[in-house]
Formats: sequence, C-alpha cells, structure tokens
Amino acid sequence: MTNDQINNPHKPEWFQRAIDARRDDGEVLVEGCNIHYATWGEVGNPGIVMIHGSNANLEWWRFVAPFLADQFRVAAIDLSGNGDSEWREKYSGEIYAKEVKAVCDAAQLGDRPFIVAHSFGGFVALETGFYFGEELGGIIFGDFTVRPAEEYTEWGRQAEERGDEPVRPTRIYEDFDVALKRFRLVPEQPCQHPYVVDYLGRQSLRQVEGGWTWKFDPGMFDHLEMGSEQSDKFISLTCRSALVLGEHSTDDGALSAPYMAEITNGILPIFIIPGTYHHFMFDEPMATVTAIKGILLSWIQEDRKKEL
Repeated sequence: MTNDQINNPHKPEWFQRAIDARRDDGEVLVEGCNIHYATWGEVGNPGIVMIHGSNANLEWWRFVAPFLADQFRVAAIDLSGNGDSEWREKYSGEIYAKEVKAVCDAAQLGDRPFIVAHSFGGFVALETGFYFGEELGGIIFGDFTVRPAEEYTEWGRQAEERGDEPVRPTRIYEDFDVALKRFRLVPEQPCQHPYVVDYLGRQSLRQVEGGWTWKFDPGMFDHLEMGSEQSDKFISLTCRSALVLGEHSTDDGALSAPYMAEITNGILPIFIIPGTYHHFMFDEPMATVTAIKGILLSWIQEDRKKEL
C-alpha cells in the first residue's frame, strides 16, 4: 500500500503515525522453521513481545506497537503457520513457546521481557509462561481467559473430533480486490475504523499460482497439540499476569474472567476497555496502548523498588 493510498484527512493521526513509524524486520530459525518478526524501539529499553491471535499475523499490533516504542523495545511475531512465517507439519504449545523465546533473544528484548498476547496468542503466552516463566517479566492476556478444567476438557475433545475432518485449503481468488472484500474479523464485530480493517486485509493476502489466498495455514488447528489443562498452567505461572478485555467481546475464549478472578483470590488485575469488542486494539488503539503501558510500567516500578 502506498502513502497516497493511505493518506486521508478523515483518518486519525495515530493511523498515519503507525504506518510511517520505522520498523525493522527479521527472521529466526526455530526447529527447522523460519519465524518472521518485526521490531520497533531502541535496544536496551525494557522488552515486549506481542503475539497475535489465530489466522492472524503481526500486523494485528501495527497500530499499538509503534506507540509503545518510546519507552520499550517491541517485537511482534508471526507464529508458524501465520503471516510471513513458514508452516509446520505439526504444531504444539511447546513449539510456539520456543518460537516466542527465540524472537525475544533475536530481537534483543533484554532480561525478563514482557508478553502481550491477544486471543489464541494468549494460549501461546500461557505455554511460554509455563516453559520460560522465570525468564519473563509478566504476561498481559488480551481477550483470552483460562477455562475451568471441565470446560477445557470438553473443548479439547471437540477439537480432536474436528481433527478427523479433511483440511479444506483456503480459496484462491483470481482478483486481489475480490479477495480483499472477503476479509472478515473473527468473530465478526463492528469497527469504527474501516481503514484499519482494509489495511489488515491487504496484509493478510499472499500471491500464489492462480491468484491470491490467505497467509494462514488452514490445517494448523488440525495438527495442533494443545497440551494439559490451561487452568493448571495458569495457576503454576511463576511470572506476573494481567487481563485486558473488550467490554462487548463475544469471543468464547474471553468469557471466563470471573473464573480467573476466583482462582487468583481476586488479585488478578483485570482491565476492561469501554466500548470495544474482541479486537479492542482496532476499536481503541490509544486506550490499548495506555492500558499496556500502565500495567507494564507499574511492574517495572515494582521491580525497581525491590532492588533498592
């Protein structure tokens, strides 16, 4: 997309500033798979790695990451099977955790970086915390909640049953604009910034023989090992955590905040961004930036007090 296509007096300032912000792209090899990531901000600042949701890519953080870069070193990852990273024959929580850790190292995020994760990315963050919690400063789960054990077991059983179905490849569209019109957020939601959705759609398509199709691996969930119950892993986390939710989110994976509050005896920080839906970072990107900074800077202050 050119600047002429993007520039529009009706778009808010943050949109163009995010598009124009300098970023560096890189790749790191993780267990035979090239993982793509992007970085903003100076090496030496506290580090953040940002994880997208399912069938998404690092561009989901495009309108948040640059505004964190004045105080943080920020990296956003394309998980394997998504965005511009390579696909795998099999996926697992442990593999994804290794990808996140490798990006933290390659992007020079420093000691004990923070994780900010959205939707399915929250599952990946939970796995990363399970395997590498002692090396993390904390995790912000964005519209991702941990289910009670019985609900998680039932959900896992349903996922296994779906795995018996043949994988249907993504449709190939001869025309780019036709494909772009088919782009949808999942779950669908209203969005007051249609130019953001248009931008994301453009970044989610790849050219193949015969036309254009989506970047994500349609068979990822059919070849994904979910691991043990999420609630056990959450309770055993050795790093701090917080929860940021969209007020009107209808995503099934974001409805167990009361359970998370219960199992943490009410001390889990839970922030709700008013007037937003599942993809709150598109509805209110500046409020999202403020919430993230507020949480992380308070954790940094807490650590510095301990050092005195």
